[in-house]
Amino acid sequence: MLVAMATDIIGMPRAGPDASWLSRRLQTNRLEYLDRDDVDELKHKVVTALDRGGRRPRFGTYEKHAQLALAEVPDVPAPRILEIGSGLGGLSRKLLELHPTAEVTVTDVDPGFVADIAAGDLGSHPRATVRVMDATAIDTQDGHYDLAVFALSLHHLAPPLAAQVFSEGTRAARKLLIIDVRRPSIPLHLAMLAAVLPFTRVPVVHDAVISGLRAYSPSALRALAHHADPAITVEFRTRRMGPTVMLASRN
Repeated sequence: MLVAMATDIIGMPRAGPDASWLSRRLQTNRLEYLDRDDVDELKHKVVTALDRGGRRPRFGTYEKHAQLALAEVPDVPAPRILEIGSGLGGLSRKLLELHPTAEVTVTDVDPGFVADIAAGDLGSHPRATVRVMDATAIDTQDGHYDLAVFALSLHHLAPPLAAQVFSEGTRAARKLLIIDVRRPSIPLHLAMLAAVLPFTRVPVVHDAVISGLRAYSPSALRALAHHADPAITVEFRTRRMGPTVMLASRN
């Protein structure tokens, strides 16, 4: 069923090719503020809130995700790391801080984000390169990077584009690390929706609700990788609590 569904990736549910009737309805085509170009103020509020949360000492997502990324290149003296979908660059900044010889290419598809990054400390960092780049069309030669990291962004993309990330990420780098919103079980998802729906006027809550409805399940991620290239292998690093973490590479 996985192979059959992978050939029809456009219609694949976010819960995967084996999704139940109810799972298929716990998704939406509605866009987050982060994905829209007509709500600049709300988009800025969400980006700022996420960046603030990511930078929190000890419990911030940037440090946790940086540790996950660096664990994939422990034996590379000066790893070349590509961050795609970097937002305001917090993860890349943490990678440079934690690894004294890593070379990081910081990229995002949004020219505004990239301009902000380039104007800050990362723009003048000797081990950082800042570029506009689309995660579905990575502008570099095959195998140039030791690791590509795509954090908390895959759920923004429809299945055909998400599959392209697997194709491009595993082409441009030896390993592709996907960190994304974890899709809850049906009972938990329903309970979470009931609890937070009254607060969706708050921009970050609005986007969090949509993120959960657009998050890919493990079976969906496997189907995306298979659709991109049957030679791509995937390994899950997901812990009991936390986001979905998956490593993809080519045989």
